[in-house]
Amino acid sequence: MSVKILYFASLRETLGCAEETLESLPAGVTTAGGLREWLCARGGDWSALAPDKAVRAAVNQSLAQAASPLAEGDEIAFFPPVTGG
Repeated sequence: MSVKILYFASLRETLGCAEETLESLPAGVTTAGGLREWLCARGGDWSALAPDKAVRAAVNQSLAQAASPLAEGDEIAFFPPVTGG
């Protein structure tokens, strides 16, 4: 299952990349939360995605929860919370 992952704001700066495409998700990764955990397990700067960090996710431009399922061709975005004024 191929998915595109986007990183925004401080995550993009910390990770040193704005996006990546995974040609196949690792076995057992079927949700936005599972993907986040798998990415965090890469270690190093990827700990910016740790569950205790304030990071939001969107799947196909809709705000997602950890249990939101992933499907072929999805676009998953990770970003810090944003406030406006």
